Amino acid sequence: MALEVIKKSGEKEPFDAEKIRRSIQAAADETDLSEERKKEVVEQVVNSAIQLAEGKEEIATSEIREKILDELDKIEPSVSATWRKYEEERKGESVEERKEEEAEGELEGGELEEGEEGEELEKLE
Repeated sequence: MALEVIKKSGEKEPFDAEKIRRSIQAAADETDLSEERKKEVVEQVVNSAIQLAEGKEEIATSEIREKILDELDKIEPSVSATWRKYEEERKGESVEERKEEEAEGELEGGELEEGEEGEELEKLE
């Protein structure tokens, strides 16, 4: 199994199957599926993600995400739809936070310091 996960920012952290399990479980919990079906979906998709990571030293979070969503689309589209909805909401919040920060900077008469713009953009990714 992969020892490390490479995040979008390039940061590395230890592979954590439980983190994957919690994410899938959270999406499943937002659906009307039975508890038994939720458990089946979570186990099947977590196992699929673990298999993907086997034999690799490192794996990108984007690769794990893609595998999870592909698997959910096949076996339980309602869970993948919930996952995507959550991502869109988070993306919208990030964009809104950026707009608020820009507005605050303009109101204070300040401009972003060199390098700050890149840091803010990384938060969106």
